[in-house]
Amino acid sequence: MSDTIFTKIIKGELPAHRVYQDDRVLAFMDINPLAEGHVLVIPKEPGASLADLSDDSAAAIGRVLPRICRAIRKATGCTDFNVLLNDGESAGQAVMHVHFHIIPRYADKGEGAGLTKSWKPTKPDSEALAELGRKIARQL
Repeated sequence: MSDTIFTKIIKGELPAHRVYQDDRVLAFMDINPLAEGHVLVIPKEPGASLADLSDDSAAAIGRVLPRICRAIRKATGCTDFNVLLNDGESAGQAVMHVHFHIIPRYADKGEGAGLTKSWKPTKPDSEALAELGRKIARQL
């Protein structure tokens, strides 16, 4: 994996406003935030996709995400969050290093807080859905 802006931040080659760090995870302020308190949470292990990470790195991120959300809520007074992972180019990933966005939401600022949502669910056939579920389960 080539160096990304995030691997350079991990190595200390680029500055970042760090809010959390341990041996596996780094969290820092997004320099182009969608809302006040927007934080990025990244594994120190290199990997472009969540599927590339070891179970230990993925678990480490899962352990700290709630802790960072609580800290952001206390520091900013936000009411809610979007926790977002864009995994792959077609999903909108711009930096090819796994990173979660914690984007605070403020009830008084509504949808205009830098992030909009569009959800267009499909209606798959029940049996096709069940078969795909079984196929995924067999891979685990």
